Amino acid sequence: MPKMKTKASAKKRFTFTGTGKIKRRHAYKSHILTKKSKKRKRNLGYFAIVDNADAKNVKAMLVK
Repeated sequence: MPKMKTKASAKKRFTFTGTGKIKRRHAYKSHILTKKSKKRKRNLGYFAIVDNADAKNVKAMLVK
């Protein structure tokens, strides 16, 4: 049986932290930024941790 492949789209979007959690970027930071407050745009720039409900699916996509 061949090896499982990593999903290329997930490989580009997610990374692991040192403790094994999955980091992701926030959505809504790419365009129509004039109506968004500075605080909102700044907070969208930081990384977030993938929720436990989604972590299992994301890990499955990142399997090598």
